Amino acid sequence: TVNGEVVNIPSYTVKIGDVVGVREKSKSLEVISNSLSSNNKKYDWLDWDNSSMSGKILNLPAREMIPENIKEQLIVELYSK
Repeated sequence: TVNGEVVNIPSYTVKIGDVVGVREKSKSLEVISNSLSSNNKKYDWLDWDNSSMSGKILNLPAREMIPENIKEQLIVELYSK
């Protein structure tokens, strides 16, 4: 969810101050709880609260601030076909 509303658009752009979270009915799913419990990383741009399974976007991260190994060029090539 974003700001309490369900968002089903994968390319949805969040803004500074938006609160992102997990839907109430999805909080009990094992795959969600396992994913969140294994992710103990702290990000400077996200204020995450494990108890409510939600976080507030503090600022938009620069690419260097995102540790996941994403190859953006492959995504661009896929969508340019």
